[in-house]
Amino acid sequence: MGGNVPFKKNKHFNIGLILTIIEGILSGSNYVVFYLLILMLQGRSLTVEQILGVAGILIVIFCIRVIMYSIGYTQNQIGGAAVSKNIRLFLGDKFKKIPLLRFTKGQIGQYVNTMTSDVNSYEQILTHKISNLAKNITLSVIIVAFISCLYLPAGIILLLFALLLIPEMWFSFRVVKKYGTIKNTTAAEAVSSIVEYVDGIQTFRAYGVGGIKNKTTTKAMHEFSDVSFKYEAHGIPINFIFNIINWLTVPLIMFIGILPWKSGEIDNVAYLLLCMLPMLLAKLIGVISVDLFSYKNLLISKNNILKVIKEPEENESEELLGNDNYEIEFKNVSFSYIQGEPVLKNISFIVPNQKLTAIVGDSGSGKSTILNLIAKYYEVNSGTILVGGKIINNLAAEQVLKQISMVDQDVFLFNDTIRENIRYARPDATDEEILLACKAANCDEFICNMEKGYDTPIGENGNLLSGGERQRISIARAILKNSPILLLDEATASLDIENELVVKEAIANLLKVKKTVVMIAHTLSIVKNADQILVVSDGGIAEMGTHDELLKRNGKYTTMWNAEQEIM
Repeated sequence: MGGNVPFKKNKHFNIGLILTIIEGILSGSNYVVFYLLILMLQGRSLTVEQILGVAGILIVIFCIRVIMYSIGYTQNQIGGAAVSKNIRLFLGDKFKKIPLLRFTKGQIGQYVNTMTSDVNSYEQILTHKISNLAKNITLSVIIVAFISCLYLPAGIILLLFALLLIPEMWFSFRVVKKYGTIKNTTAAEAVSSIVEYVDGIQTFRAYGVGGIKNKTTTKAMHEFSDVSFKYEAHGIPINFIFNIINWLTVPLIMFIGILPWKSGEIDNVAYLLLCMLPMLLAKLIGVISVDLFSYKNLLISKNNILKVIKEPEENESEELLGNDNYEIEFKNVSFSYIQGEPVLKNISFIVPNQKLTAIVGDSGSGKSTILNLIAKYYEVNSGTILVGGKIINNLAAEQVLKQISMVDQDVFLFNDTIRENIRYARPDATDEEILLACKAANCDEFICNMEKGYDTPIGENGNLLSGGERQRISIARAILKNSPILLLDEATASLDIENELVVKEAIANLLKVKKTVVMIAHTLSIVKNADQILVVSDGGIAEMGTHDELLKRNGKYTTMWNAEQEIM
C-alpha cells in the first residue's frame, strides 16, 4: 500500500499556494510604491494628477491582493478539505483490513484520535500553516531585499539575524520530537479512557463505581495536562529568547544607519524606512517561528496517520469457500490474547457439515474464543483452521464471514430504523424478505405494535429496545442472511424466562434449515439433542460426544449436568 497516497496534494491546494505567494509579493510591493511616493513628495515634484495616479496604483494593488487572497484562501480550504476527506476514506478502508485483535489491545483511543484530531490537524497544515508560512516568508524576503537596496550592510545584518531562525527551529523541533509525541500518545490514552467511561457509564453507576472510573478518567486528563504543560514550558523559552534577539535588530539597524544618513549616503526617506521596516520584519520572523513550531507539531499527526496506514493487514487472499461442504476443523490450534497467557492450547476437533455442534464449559474456558476464531475475528497463534477442507488462515476475513451468520449474546445495533438494522445482513433484501425473516424470528408482532412499525428508530445501539427484542432482531438478521454456517454465542444468556422462551423458539426456527451450526449454551438442556457436544476446560477439549455418550463417561459433562438438574 502506498503510504503517501492519501497525502497527495491536489490542484486546488497548489493554486491556492501560488496565489498566496503572489499576494505576498504584491504586499511587499506596497513598500516600494510608498517609498517612491514619499521621495516625490519630499522633492515637491508631484502634481495632483500624479498623486491620484499613485493612489490608483495602490488601489489596484490592493484590489488584486484582495482577489488573490480570497481565491487563494478558498482554494486552500477546498484543497485541504479534499485531502483530509481522502485520508478519512483511506483510513476507513484501512480499518476494514486491520486484524480485529488490534481493536482489543487498547488501540481504540489511538484510532479515534487519528481519524478525528490527527486528520483535523493535518488539514490545518494544508489550509492555514503552509499558506501562512509561504506568504510571510515571501514578504520577509522582499523586505530584506528592499532594505539591502536601500543600504546593503543593513540588509546583510537582517539576513544574518533571520538565519538564526534555523538553530532556533532546531532546538524547538527537539522539544516537539520529545514532548509532542508523548503528548499525542497521552491524548490517545485519554480518549480511550473517556470512550470506556462513556460506554460503561450505566454499568459503573449500577455498581457504584462511577466515582472510581471517573477518577481514572480524570487521572488520564491530568496526565495529558501535565505533558501539555511540559511541552509548552520547554518550547516557549526557546521562542522567547529568539524573539528578544530578533527584536534587537530594530535598534541595531537604527544605530548603523546614522552614519550613512549623516554622510548623505542614504536620504531621509531611506533612513526612515530603515527604522520602520525592521520592526515589521521582526514581527514577521516571530510569526514564522511560531508557525514553524506549530507546523512541526502538526506533522506528528501526519506521522500518526502514517503509523496506522503502515499497520499490518489481514491476508488479502480472495480465494472463495463456495462449495457444498462447510465442515469446520481445528488442527492443533493455540491462541492467546496476551502473550504467555494461552486461552486455547493445541486443540483439535471437527464440526461435521450440516450438523449441530454444541460447546459447553466453565466461564472463561475459551468457548467464545473458538467462535471468534472460526469467524476470523482473531488469527490463530499456531495451528490451522479448515472450512470445507480449505485452510482459512490465509483467507481474507470478509471471504469467510460471507459464509457465516452469527448471533451473539451482546447484540450490536445501529442508530437506525428496525428495517435497516435487519437489512444490514443482506443489503439487497426486499421488504417482503425482511418481513418473513422477522416472522420466523418471532419479532414481527412487537415491531408492528410500535408506532412506526419497521420504520421505528431504535436509538444508539438499540437502547430503545429490550434485551429480548434486540436478540430477536439479531436472529432475524441471521435468518435473512441465510449463511451455510451459523454461530450462536449464548444467545439466551441474559434474558428473563419469558423472553428466553420466545428467543428459543426463534432459534428453533433458525435451525430448521440445514446448516453447519456451532452453539455455545449456558444451560445443558438446550444442547442435549445436539449431534455433538464439545466440553471445553482449561483451554482444551476435555470431552467430546453426544449427550448420552458423555453421561456414560461420568466425566466433567456429567458433573455439569447433575449440578444443573439439582438447580432445576
